[in-house]
Amino acid sequence: MPSAFHRLTSPHLIRKKPPSASRKKKKKKKRTGIPFSKPQPLEHQVAEEEEEGMGEEEVLGFKLKPSASSRLHAIQPLGNLLLLGGASASVNARDHGLGVLRALSDDLLLDVLALLPARDLAALSAVSRSLYVFATHDTLWRALVLDHFHGNFSFRGSWRSTFLSAVSSHPPSSSALVIRNFYSDYLFQSWLCANIEMKPEWLEIDNVERRRGISVEEFISRYEEPNKPVLLEGCLDEWPAMKKWSRERLVRICGGVKFAVGPVEMTLERYFQYADATKEERPLYLFDPMFAEKVSELGSEYEVPNYFREDLFAVLGKERPDYRWIIIGPTGSGSSFHVDPNSTSAWNAVIKGSKKWVMFPPEVVPPGVHPSPDGAEVACPVSIMEWFMNFYAACRQWKRRPVECVCRAGEVVFVPNGWWHLVVNLEDSIAITQNYASRRNLFNVLDFLGKPNASELVSGTKDRVNLYEKFRSALDASYPGMIDEVVAKAQEKMAQKKKPSFWETVSDAKVGGFKFSF
Repeated sequence: MPSAFHRLTSPHLIRKKPPSASRKKKKKKKRTGIPFSKPQPLEHQVAEEEEEGMGEEEVLGFKLKPSASSRLHAIQPLGNLLLLGGASASVNARDHGLGVLRALSDDLLLDVLALLPARDLAALSAVSRSLYVFATHDTLWRALVLDHFHGNFSFRGSWRSTFLSAVSSHPPSSSALVIRNFYSDYLFQSWLCANIEMKPEWLEIDNVERRRGISVEEFISRYEEPNKPVLLEGCLDEWPAMKKWSRERLVRICGGVKFAVGPVEMTLERYFQYADATKEERPLYLFDPMFAEKVSELGSEYEVPNYFREDLFAVLGKERPDYRWIIIGPTGSGSSFHVDPNSTSAWNAVIKGSKKWVMFPPEVVPPGVHPSPDGAEVACPVSIMEWFMNFYAACRQWKRRPVECVCRAGEVVFVPNGWWHLVVNLEDSIAITQNYASRRNLFNVLDFLGKPNASELVSGTKDRVNLYEKFRSALDASYPGMIDEVVAKAQEKMAQKKKPSFWETVSDAKVGGFKFSF
């Protein structure tokens, strides 16, 4: 059994502790089924090299990226096994090579293997073809690289190759191991999600309102006050960042400064090297809240658009929660469905590239997304691409359809408080986003910060429990009477709403039970 891992026997490579689930901000639910009606036979070979001279290729109705080829992938969807029929239908190389471990589901088996250090994964990869497939699954090696080297690594096209290159002076073996008759929906979909292009029908809807040159008063009355998304054009024309933020300049002015990238910190030079070479399902995303403090030029080369200048959290000074981020990511990176922190509203400005947005109002939970009753956790599909594959078509048939758009360089999306949104980069992108509280959403922000489980819900600050009192006191000192005014206006709005009918009250005991906590 060819293996390049026997040199991984040094005791220092033993993982000191198993990967903690706390690294994840959200719980991830198991993969849904692969959406295809008629499986197509795929029999391929594991290999590291890309096949040259191939035109556009499709798998199960999805167009593959130019860098991908199904002919270089060994795993077949489980439906293909059912097509074989007869005695052959019971032959799955996966089960034969796993022994008693075959009883475990693929995702559970990978969870078990994630507890092992590199040298044990290396040993397992030499036991059988099935264990080779699982023990070389790249997500396992991603965790090892990030745990061992944090952001100090040079990406080598895959996480396994990156780890091996970092611990050995010898390059990893390029020997290919022939894999046949291996069927797994879980592993196949992981590969598929990492290697398909966005379908044209996923991008064709653009139903957000687009406005240029409107006044601040019109923005407030038509969008911020009614809590409605809008795409604003022409807001960034005077930003120096629009002309200056090339990769080369960013690398030069940032030098050795490290930025937050997932669970680690990396220099821009290392991150761009990774972003250019990665082909994974969930690429690492650079999302740093302290970019302006780290590199002053970055903070001075953009300014807050006029529409968002009222920023009430500013009364807290340095004690305010995290509120602004530079966002950099390759094609396919992004954020799965979430609601912005602390019930704030937000604006997102694209400087380079383009982003696909899908947004649902607060009262409509997106399909495939399952928030916990207290809102502290959200279960959602493993990746953005998986959501599009399995759920996007369904929501297009809803009466309450999502608000969608593609936001391009020079444009700004306004995200009202409480709105669910998913964002995916359609090309390599750079953006700035800020969250803020104004008079229009202050009531919701204070109500959120004052919840009994604030220690679990509030984010962006170390003092979650006391943020409510600090913010309220600072507002009273800076803007006397503002809170009373906002509460009175909220009460007036509630009174103007239609009273529930008898049947509505008996079907939902919570109707009419709104309580002010100020």
